Amino acid sequence: MSETFVEAFGPSGSDPLDSDWLGWLRRELALTHLREIRTAIMIGGAVLCVIISMTLQVPQLATSAYMVFFASKETKLLTKITGIGGIFVLTIGLVATLLLYKFSYGHPELRIAGMAITLFLGMWLSRVLVVGPLGFLLGFVIAVSQSVGEAAPSPEYLVRQILWLWVALTYAIALTVVLNLLFLPDAPKAAAPRPKPKSLLVPDAFTNPAHVHFALKVTFAAMFCYVVYEAIDWSGIHTAFITCTFIALESAEATLYKGTLRFFGCVIGGALALFTIVFLMPHMETIASLVVVVAFACAIAGWVATGSERISYAGLQMAFAFFYSIFQGYAPDTDLDNVRNRVVGILFGLVVTGLVFHYIWPERARIEPQTAQ
Repeated sequence: MSETFVEAFGPSGSDPLDSDWLGWLRRELALTHLREIRTAIMIGGAVLCVIISMTLQVPQLATSAYMVFFASKETKLLTKITGIGGIFVLTIGLVATLLLYKFSYGHPELRIAGMAITLFLGMWLSRVLVVGPLGFLLGFVIAVSQSVGEAAPSPEYLVRQILWLWVALTYAIALTVVLNLLFLPDAPKAAAPRPKPKSLLVPDAFTNPAHVHFALKVTFAAMFCYVVYEAIDWSGIHTAFITCTFIALESAEATLYKGTLRFFGCVIGGALALFTIVFLMPHMETIASLVVVVAFACAIAGWVATGSERISYAGLQMAFAFFYSIFQGYAPDTDLDNVRNRVVGILFGLVVTGLVFHYIWPERARIEPQTAQ
């Protein structure tokens, strides 16, 4: 994925700032048959998550709905691998965080150290593993689940919430895989399949210091944000922690590009959530009206998310901001604090990450002309 962001700065890349941005945007949002199907799958999956979670009162509805976007990939095989691998890693990560809480609950100094260590290992694994996203997910799940420990009133409550989180994530990922296997068209077979890797690690896993530098930079940025919002007692901007981990790439330029997509996606998703909360929520009386609104928002976010990697991340952030702003319980809620907090947290995370990647061990994007295919 990172190569795509780096290419955005190359002389042959279609940078909208250096060309006809309206034409570029029109090409990126062009209609295709596969895009229609993938968007419909995302809409259906998110709507089913709303119905299931609201009916059975499964917590973390926003997370379940977002997992539909996160786990939906371009092909059936890739979606299945992502889903199965994701559930496996999530299970290991949540079991590991429960074991860590056995020693760190009630001891902030141990919990914060554990967060930093697991996040560092996850970021390092994301660079050295052939299947890097699974290493990232493992470290991210443990670190984020450790970050909410202080808010739990008791160990029993904390354990219940972590177990419910596993349910919310697992059923949404499984649902997404099933929908894609049922309705996504089969991908054409490649003429020359890629050779299978001989090792789980990349060749320079233990010799390239850039991998360690990358993990240290992400860990420093994320933990700095965590310490700041906990110190000022503003845990509502915890999206800063998430932002630091999700936008981090190999170069400062690529990180900034991804951060820009995250910002604009968040603004659009937050605007949709703000409109819904102010003008629509007060008139909603049944789940049917909520389903219609969710389907409309998912159609916009899904259409962008199914585009090329130059814009798809913005679609994911539209869904993230919208879901986490409007799903505040099992009944309509007109509280606008969540929308404000999400946007402030993302902006804070963008600034911190940009400064860290610009001044600490900067890795500049290598600009190379694209060869003809």
